[in-house]
Amino acid sequence: MLVSTKGRYALRVIIDLAEQRTDGYTPLREIARRQEISEKYLEAILKSLVRGQLLEGLRGKGGGYRLTRKPEQYTVGEILRLTEEDLAPVACLETQNQVCSRKTNCRTRPLWEKLNDLVNTYLDSVTIGDLVGQPE
Repeated sequence: MLVSTKGRYALRVIIDLAEQRTDGYTPLREIARRQEISEKYLEAILKSLVRGQLLEGLRGKGGGYRLTRKPEQYTVGEILRLTEEDLAPVACLETQNQVCSRKTNCRTRPLWEKLNDLVNTYLDSVTIGDLVGQPE
């Protein structure tokens, strides 16, 4: 499992919005500036977060983005699964993969399944609320 910049930036954006502690909308330009992410790349990430209903967007004057729930109600796991599509450590465990023909005879599959469970359990146990205010 390798978390892409899209997943890492999505986490940074949601933490950034959580730290603003406002019910209003934060303009894309402000988020991009604080996080040092290009506005164009950030816009694509924000669109996927809005589609996944993790953020709410508003166009026009006074518009921008805001969280749809409290920071403690977001898990790192759900954010990464939305942006990365899959967190499986090996291809045969990916949700979109066809059933492996070696599944019943694979001596390493239990190892990968356990690792996959550990990673997902851990990431689901960490909330954005846990990360807000952490030193950079």
